[in-house]
Amino acid sequence: MQQSQWSSRLGYILAAAGSAVGLGAIWKFPYVTAANGGGAFLLVFLLFSFTLGVAVLMGETLLGSLSRRGVVGAMASLAGPRWRWLGAMGLLCSLLIFCFYSVVGGWTLGYTAMALSGSLNSGDGAALTARFNDYVADPFWPLLSHLAFAALAWCCVQGGVQKGVERTLRWMMPSLLVMMLLLAAVGLTLPGAMAGVRHFLLPDFDKLGMEGVLDAMGLAFFSLSIGLGIHTTYGAYLSDSEGVGRSSLWVVLLASLIAVLAGLMIFPVLAATGIDPTAGPGLTFMTMPAVFQQLPFGQGLASLFFALLVVAALSSAISLLEHLQCFVSESWGWRRRSSCTLIIALVMAGGIPVSLSFGPWSGVTLFGKNIFELLDFVTSNLMMPLFGLGLTLLLGWRLGRAILPKGLGQPWQALLLGGWRWLAPLLIGGILIRGLV
Repeated sequence: MQQSQWSSRLGYILAAAGSAVGLGAIWKFPYVTAANGGGAFLLVFLLFSFTLGVAVLMGETLLGSLSRRGVVGAMASLAGPRWRWLGAMGLLCSLLIFCFYSVVGGWTLGYTAMALSGSLNSGDGAALTARFNDYVADPFWPLLSHLAFAALAWCCVQGGVQKGVERTLRWMMPSLLVMMLLLAAVGLTLPGAMAGVRHFLLPDFDKLGMEGVLDAMGLAFFSLSIGLGIHTTYGAYLSDSEGVGRSSLWVVLLASLIAVLAGLMIFPVLAATGIDPTAGPGLTFMTMPAVFQQLPFGQGLASLFFALLVVAALSSAISLLEHLQCFVSESWGWRRRSSCTLIIALVMAGGIPVSLSFGPWSGVTLFGKNIFELLDFVTSNLMMPLFGLGLTLLLGWRLGRAILPKGLGQPWQALLLGGWRWLAPLLIGGILIRGLV
């Protein structure tokens, strides 16, 4: 692993941004924004992204660039073996997330196939909602698409850092950005589109509240893939730690741009199609097919859109797999292909009960949550905040100035240390409490 490196700083930025720019930016950000005051939520989200997000992302990356190790090895070598448990928790959380994320990624594959076949050719929002609910409850097709999606991730990562991960994301990210720009531009031409834009951009602070602020904090933090140790793994492939601050800023900028574009792509069509903007995670699957029915070559555009949703999902899945296989290769000395195969086998097996939890196993619940909801709750509300809290305490109090990059000015050092020691633990602690009560 120590010999693996990105071919360029741009390759690293695109890969790190790809980790952050997953389905969450497209399918979660719009409906959470709609439920929390539109532009008010957006402002808070961007504020936390460019302060807390940049600081913690930079610190997580520095762990890898200075140690040239994955998250467990980095924490052990820089802070002592007692910190290995924190890296191990990040790895376990990544594996659990991968199990249900692969199921959702499989949905994008299934919807791509349905768009190609023409079975999504409906402008009726209620019909599209029913179509989505019927699809995820099916015991066979979502399961098959989950296995296919996991296999796609294996194909992208087993080739190596440069020839696998970097080469794939170099065309994935620009393609996704171009398509989103095109769809946003088309959506703005629909009747009533500007009402949706106003809903998205105009702040309504009466609807925000403290709960909305905490949601914006959590989304800004975790939408950057902070809280898992992925950026430590990616940082280990950098040739040095110089420029980590600028690179982190670029990653946050690209991730925020995608989130804003997702809002401009989704909100303008809500008024035109009559679909509830707070409809939940299925919003993208229920909204976009209705859009394409109002456009020339709608079926082709729908097929391309859902194919690019596959790209967005796959970009995050690649980072999860690379993160996990790095640990296996580093700890046990396995070849990359064998490490990837082991992880994907675990993900395929773990995703089966997750997929069935919407259909035959929907009655299997714990604390009122099905298997999918339980994994999502445990990872998002408990494990990721705990890892993030431990990470900031490690950065601010255990390592401190020793990990700061050379050449960083004194004012920036003070701001970064203050963020690690005080602001980040306080805010992440608030996210943790918010998620548990």
